[in-house]
Amino acid sequence: MNDIQDEVRALAGKRNALILAHYYQAMEIQEVADAVGDSFELAKRASAAVEEVVMLCGVRFMAESAKILSPMKTVLLPTPGAGCPMADMVAREDVLRLRREHPAAAVVCYVNTSAEVKAASDICCTSSSAVRVVKSLPHKQVVFIPDKNLGAYVAAQTPEKEFFLYDGSCPIHQKVSEHDVLAARMAHPGAKFLAHPECPPAVAAMADGVGSTAYILKTVEGAPDGEGFIIGTEAGVAERLRITAPGKKTWTLRSGFICQDMKKTTLIDVKRALISLEEIIELQEETAEAARVSLARMIEVA
Repeated sequence: MNDIQDEVRALAGKRNALILAHYYQAMEIQEVADAVGDSFELAKRASAAVEEVVMLCGVRFMAESAKILSPMKTVLLPTPGAGCPMADMVAREDVLRLRREHPAAAVVCYVNTSAEVKAASDICCTSSSAVRVVKSLPHKQVVFIPDKNLGAYVAAQTPEKEFFLYDGSCPIHQKVSEHDVLAARMAHPGAKFLAHPECPPAVAAMADGVGSTAYILKTVEGAPDGEGFIIGTEAGVAERLRITAPGKKTWTLRSGFICQDMKKTTLIDVKRALISLEEIIELQEETAEAARVSLARMIEVA
C-alpha cells in the first residue's frame, strides 16, 4: 500500500468505519476497502454492519441503500457528484403511473434506483438476484424498472410471467453492439465472452455466459489457467481479474467501457470524507422505511 492508503486505513480505524467499494472503483480504493462487491454483496454487507460509520465507495443509490439498511449508522458518500444515469431515468411519479396502468402487477425495481423509487416499489433486486426475486412473486404480471435489458433477460428466464418493461438502461452497457462482440471474438479467437445482463438482448444472446459482476468474476477465477475471456462489462472488472486471476487472459469487450461516475471517487476523496465526515447521507424516515421493506424482501429471497 502507498502512504495515502495507509492513512485511509488508520483513519477508518479511528472512526470505527467500514469501507465498502464496488468492483468498478479504482483498484487503489478496492485495496483499502473492508469489502469489495457488486450491488447485492454491498447491500448485504451494509445491512450487517456493526461499525459506527459506513463509507460507500460507489455511487449515490448505493450509499442510500446502505443508509436504508443501516439507519442508525453514519453513511458517507465520499464523492457527492457520483450519481447513476440509469437511476435518474425513473422517478417516484413514474412508478405510481405504472401502478395505475397495471394494477395487478408487482413492481420490481432494480437496485440502481433512488430511495424514493424503492419506496414506491414492491421489491428490489440486483442483477444477481433478479430471477430469484421474480420467481418468488405470486403475481403473474411484473412491472420491471428501470433497466429494460436486465428486464428482458429476467423475462426470458421466467416465461410464466408477463412483463411490462420500463424504457431505461445503463448508458455504457447500452452502447455495446453485436459488432463489438464479433470484433472482440476475431481479435481473441477461442476466448469465451461473458456479458452483464445490462447489455442489450442481442449482445447477451451472443455470450457464452450472462450474469452479474460477481458471476463474471467467479467464472473467470474458477476457470483453468490459460483460458481467455472477453469481459462484457465495465473495464474495472477486467482490471481486477488481472490481479485475482493472473493465470487467465482477460480483455474488456470494447474500448471506453468505463463508468465515469464510478471513477469520480479518488483515494483523496475517501481520506477527506473520513476526516470531515462528509457527505453524510440523510433520508426522510417515511421514504427510508418504505424502501427498507423493498430491500429487505430482496435480501430475504436472495
